[in-house]
Amino acid sequence: MEFKTDIEIARAANKRPIQEIGEKLGIPSDHLVPYGHDKAKVSAEFIKAQADKPDGKLILVTAINPTPAGEGKTTTTVGLGDGLNAIGKKAAICIREASLGPCFGMKGGAAGGGYAQVVPMEDMNLHFTGDFHAITSAHNLLSAMIDNHVYWGNELGIDNRRVVWKRVVDMNDRALRDVVTSLGGVPNGFPRQSGFDITVASEVMAILCLSNDLEDLQTRLGNIIVAYTRDREPITCRDLKADGAMTVLLKDAMQPNLVQTLENNPAFVHGGPFANIAHGCNSVVATKTALKLADYVVTEAGFGADLGAEKFMNIKCRKAGIAPSAVVIVATIRAMKMNGGVAKADLGAENVAAVKDGCANLGRHIENIKGFGVPAVVAINHFHGDTDAEIDACKAYVKSLGSEAILCKHWAEGSKGTEELATRIAQIADSGIAQFQTLYPDDKPLMEKIETIAKRIYRANEVLADKKIRDQLRLWESQGFGHLPICMAKTQYSFSTDPNLRGAPTGHSVPVREVRLSAGAGFIVVVCGEIMTMPGLPRKPSAEVIMMNEDGLIEGLF
Repeated sequence: MEFKTDIEIARAANKRPIQEIGEKLGIPSDHLVPYGHDKAKVSAEFIKAQADKPDGKLILVTAINPTPAGEGKTTTTVGLGDGLNAIGKKAAICIREASLGPCFGMKGGAAGGGYAQVVPMEDMNLHFTGDFHAITSAHNLLSAMIDNHVYWGNELGIDNRRVVWKRVVDMNDRALRDVVTSLGGVPNGFPRQSGFDITVASEVMAILCLSNDLEDLQTRLGNIIVAYTRDREPITCRDLKADGAMTVLLKDAMQPNLVQTLENNPAFVHGGPFANIAHGCNSVVATKTALKLADYVVTEAGFGADLGAEKFMNIKCRKAGIAPSAVVIVATIRAMKMNGGVAKADLGAENVAAVKDGCANLGRHIENIKGFGVPAVVAINHFHGDTDAEIDACKAYVKSLGSEAILCKHWAEGSKGTEELATRIAQIADSGIAQFQTLYPDDKPLMEKIETIAKRIYRANEVLADKKIRDQLRLWESQGFGHLPICMAKTQYSFSTDPNLRGAPTGHSVPVREVRLSAGAGFIVVVCGEIMTMPGLPRKPSAEVIMMNEDGLIEGLF
């Protein structure tokens, strides 16, 4: 059987003018700011006018811990959205924008796959509407203004050794992790050690994704702590008078992007914080807008449920005042086998025993989601070669935990392959059985919040944090930041901080290497293990095979 590539399928799409997609949600064409014929931004004026409308039902799509076999979370998000529309429901999807780093690295794009994709696929995976460039520019404007302030007399008394604001670029580039700036003598300023993060790890990205409007955005930008004085007093973005100009740069980026699925259903694609080093959800403004315009909104949270879903619940839902009515956990038979100890090269052979062994990882995620008071359904993302016996073993395991698993074939069949899942999810969402609750209250001490996540979600025995880190957390509490939620930065591949420890490990330790205060975004970043906020490219990056063909078309994107 010959399979078309994702880009071939996307290129053959029968796209409708974006104004027609807007009409499906009741968005007048004069409130769409078009970027070509197939994508547009939704005006802030229109969004504000929807405030008094009732909300639709929110459905979260998450997954087991990712493996090199691939899980297809975005593909399932798109397939479920199409499936809901196919059974007569008014549904929209909300996903994140793609970062150029993983697109040219190893992970690929973020538009779904097969016959469950969002289009235009090439644009989405490359520059799209320029949102990430605007975020990069706003972030680096602040960086420039810090060094410029020090150069011109340092009126605020910034301690050059205690500048905590790095620079960013939307690319995987390990050479930029640690750099020294301002070399070359007096005209270039005062040398200091610094570094770059990837744009999707920028606090500006997190702020844009958590802000409700431009006023909220500017307030949050102003609250960013960029440095400290010799007396360790914080210096903010507002102190440097950078918040106004940064807001101007982000004015258009704050407006959600509207595109369409292959089946011409509406999709909001906006914002893109990573889930392993940031909070892993699309923007609050896109999700809230979709909830006002559709009866069902399907959104995703990055990587496995131990990262994306946990942060969706404890950060995004807490901050935005929203709650999911149902959760879909994506799993594949191939990933079950890998968690059961099978090598990637041997995944093609039937191995029911390995599926059963690997289901422990899935079971842990089901238990964790139920801990938030939300019902969970497993979507088995079907791959060619999965056997009936393997599928039945997975379904039986999920049933033994009091949940249900539904086989989905959206990659090959589009909405037809998710009608069973869509029907069941709509029933659960309409039943109102979800009783959403966060994992910890705002007033819990910061260290106890970290320990709660580590013990209840990761099943760790302890959190290892030295006196310096504990003292820093206590200092932030004394400064009025103790109410903030925690954003754990750790490997996506395991419940532990060891990326090679698959399955459902218990009794491990979570070492905290660093803590960062994101006062503008409104959370504490806790860096665990060897996680990098500036990834590197793999030995053979995807960039090696991305090119223009002889017909002037892009090849190699996936």
